Amino acid sequence: MVSKKIVSLIALLAVIALSSGLQVKAQGGRVGVKKESFGKADGRDVFLYTLTNARGAEARITNYGGILVSLKMPDRKGKFDDIVLGYDNLDGYLKNNGPYMGALIGRYGNRIAKGRFTLNGVEYKLATNNGENHLHGGIKGFDKVVWDTKPLRTKAGEALELTYLSRDGEEGYPGNLTARVTYTLTNNNELKIDYSATTDKDTIVNLTHHSYFNLAGQGSGDILNHQLMIAATRFTPIDAGSIPTGELRSVNGTPFDFTRPTAIGAHINDADEQLKNGSGYDHNFVLNGQMGVLRLAAKAYEATTGREMEVWTTEPGLQFYSGNFLDGTITGKEGKVYNKRYGFCLETQHFPDSPNKPQFPSTVLRKGSRYHTTTIYRFTTQKR
Repeated sequence: MVSKKIVSLIALLAVIALSSGLQVKAQGGRVGVKKESFGKADGRDVFLYTLTNARGAEARITNYGGILVSLKMPDRKGKFDDIVLGYDNLDGYLKNNGPYMGALIGRYGNRIAKGRFTLNGVEYKLATNNGENHLHGGIKGFDKVVWDTKPLRTKAGEALELTYLSRDGEEGYPGNLTARVTYTLTNNNELKIDYSATTDKDTIVNLTHHSYFNLAGQGSGDILNHQLMIAATRFTPIDAGSIPTGELRSVNGTPFDFTRPTAIGAHINDADEQLKNGSGYDHNFVLNGQMGVLRLAAKAYEATTGREMEVWTTEPGLQFYSGNFLDGTITGKEGKVYNKRYGFCLETQHFPDSPNKPQFPSTVLRKGSRYHTTTIYRFTTQKR
């Protein structure tokens, strides 16, 4: 008969062996988080973190700008392709990321008219970096700073937590804002993004993510044949400077009706004033359902690979941008040239210029309160 001590010793050795196996697995890039050097920015070390789930999907994220460098998902035959645009190295992002490829955006995603807003009776002047307007946090927004990071293991899958302290007055914004963003690559082939922030002074905040997707694979061609559904019956028209007019307009009978799956290119060249103002689609859609509740916002499908992406969010709005200003001057990953409309963005958000539009959902974060939103990009394949 085997003694209890021997049984306990065998059990302990089994646990140690299992733990060691998991560690080797993670370091081997099959499951876990791998960390490697990616260069330097602002005198700080920049790292690349590779998250791999149990199904072999992979997300590569750098702490410079919280950028999603690559995202590999399977097609209907099980072949993995990178489906987001970007660069092979940090130098590309440092020198030529005017398109904000893969970046975390803040303090305020999208535009603020003339770079000005009033809060508590005080007018604040922000950097103007998009003509006379403020765009995506200013000259040095959250996409151009080095974030602190902490790898996490959650029940859902591998995760990376990023934190950044935006000092009072940075880019003209009031308050010391502590932002925390967690990317989780779940074992259900989802990229989940949780955003949170606190402040020591009333301020405004509107965080989002700016990946350019091409479900056929990055650099493979334009996205005009992708079928897109957006769960919105209204959108916010813009003026010639891409600032919302304040109207909530019905999509019915317009090129903005994506309530049923429609090819992105079906109406993109229609003679429409709004398409002219945006040089294509570059508009905020007013999502159906209750703000603050996680719900389906959009769905995109690419027929040749069978890849389908669902976007779920707690946000009230979704910016659909059809890659209108990609012009062939950018050489991205694997030497691929990114021509016009080679990627599309689905940016969950509060509405553009909300600080100057009191009829829009508020983007004010009060001292002592907590900002929190969640967005999930969910990937499956279809046989159709």
